[in-house]
Amino acid sequence: MKKIIFIITCFGLWFSPLVAQLYVGNSSFVFNKGALLFSRGNLELNGAASNLYLRNGGQFLQATSGLSSNKGVGKLSVFQEGTSTMYAYNYWCSPVGNASTTPGNENFGATMLNVPLTSTSSVPATLTLSSYNGFSGPGSLTIATYWIWRFLSSTNYSQWVQSGGTTSISAGQGFTMKGVSGTDSTNPGESVVNNPGNNQRYDFRGKPNDGSITVNVGNGASTLTGNPYPSAIDLNLFLNDPSNTAVDGTALFWEHDKTVTSHNIVDYRGGYGVYNGLTSVYTPATFYSYDLSGNQGTVYSSPNTVYQRRFSPVGQGFMVRGVTNGSVQIKNAHRVFVKEGVANFSQFERISNTSTTVGASNFWDIPNVAGIDYTQIPMNPAPHFTVNASLGGNAVRQVALCFLSSAVDGIDRADSKSPDANANLPADMYLVIEDEPFVHATTSFDINKRINIGFKTTIATTFTLLVNDVSHFDLAESIYLYDSALGLYHDIKNAPFTLTLPVGTVNNRFQITFTDQALSDTVIDSQKFELYQNNANQMLTLQNPSQMELSEVGLYDSLGKTIFTKKNCGNNPIYEYSTIGLAEGIYIVRIRTKEGYSLSKKIIIKSNR
Repeated sequence: MKKIIFIITCFGLWFSPLVAQLYVGNSSFVFNKGALLFSRGNLELNGAASNLYLRNGGQFLQATSGLSSNKGVGKLSVFQEGTSTMYAYNYWCSPVGNASTTPGNENFGATMLNVPLTSTSSVPATLTLSSYNGFSGPGSLTIATYWIWRFLSSTNYSQWVQSGGTTSISAGQGFTMKGVSGTDSTNPGESVVNNPGNNQRYDFRGKPNDGSITVNVGNGASTLTGNPYPSAIDLNLFLNDPSNTAVDGTALFWEHDKTVTSHNIVDYRGGYGVYNGLTSVYTPATFYSYDLSGNQGTVYSSPNTVYQRRFSPVGQGFMVRGVTNGSVQIKNAHRVFVKEGVANFSQFERISNTSTTVGASNFWDIPNVAGIDYTQIPMNPAPHFTVNASLGGNAVRQVALCFLSSAVDGIDRADSKSPDANANLPADMYLVIEDEPFVHATTSFDINKRINIGFKTTIATTFTLLVNDVSHFDLAESIYLYDSALGLYHDIKNAPFTLTLPVGTVNNRFQITFTDQALSDTVIDSQKFELYQNNANQMLTLQNPSQMELSEVGLYDSLGKTIFTKKNCGNNPIYEYSTIGLAEGIYIVRIRTKEGYSLSKKIIIKSNR
């Protein structure tokens, strides 16, 4: 049972069920420890000593529509931990802005960052303009403001805009900020101290952002934005919002090598991981070096860490990519109460992390503003498998092939273009859709389907490919890389396959397949069987007039989940299987014979009521 606070009574706090306004008088405070504080209306922190504290993962959600009307010179305080060294960036998006009597969201600046001393008291961070290095000490924090930059509807590295220590960051705009060196053993009542070492806690203090927040985007351009609220957001709700078609449905997260000890850009090592809002699948970044103009150079490494990205925590920044000139809106309807943690699929980038495995029967239980019944939404992402390609032994590129019954075989929002599509890379591997490079491709399953996989190199490169993971997908017993030039199939599900390619781009030679047709014509002529679903008596009927010897009959749902598999079925002329209790929808029947022939056919199950 989740702990939820709707009304709190303390001196100076007023709650009206009629207008659902939350009012905190001067010299009064609300302290929320690990719970959900919810208001249907606006918040007024009336006096300079009015405070709202969110601690131990506590969050504040509001359900107003339209623009924010929060006001007051008091401040909301919420913690978040950045996880980078003084040489490396995190991407941020502030949950607060300047606090004034003027209603609405206001700009943010680094002057609103504090270091906690106790559960309620903190001191402002020191902002340095004279040094590139940030520092953490006992009860103190120095931020090097040179590294605070924004990226607004831009395409080139030179278009980063420096904010520094100014209050110029609008609500919904993301920003970069490098971390600090040093440690701070002060513990303000949280699970860990302020900075046990390159894991700095920041206290964001100001007026909380609320309501609809507009972020401008450009066709073919990227924009750094993020979660602008003192609560989590469901990234899928934001990316799939019908009003947000100006972006491609994908969020990019900066990952970096935290062992680098230089501020010089030529020493940077990093790249973008990719999250798709329709499949909930995340592929980690491939790290590259960079030149002085911000162009990618040598392939450097791939930590292959798996971050849980669906529910963006407080302060998380990410890139979105425009497909037209326009704007997107981040709304209260996207807000959810999800505490940060790997098991909750909510994770700010950590120096180390642990992946989580979710069972097929697990469902969410999440309070939210939009009124969504998350208990009907499975936790697991779309059925998919990932393929890793070693790029000359220096790094790994990972791609994901996802399966949805509604998918089209062409570019749509369930596909995510490679973050390095326009880079002149020394070596890369990708999925090919309409001759463009993608790291996520989504399709409906057909055992005879072929998916193009491409390679490009600027020097002769040896690639090694292997299926990395198969998630909630049972239909593909075999996964091959087919070389059309040689007519050869290579099993990449059970063993790595290595090939060496010369300089150039190869988009049409190699394909991922699910059946090895090089052995023989292994697809059964559908005329040899009569297969039909009798919805009147809820029975699947298979007629085998040639009495072929069947090694397997399987039934799968449209996402590839196994309903049943029958082995060593014999050569009976007729088989019947009950479909009582199965949900209405499209299913796939797969038949295999002793000789290795196979047949897959779709059926439709309907209720007989």
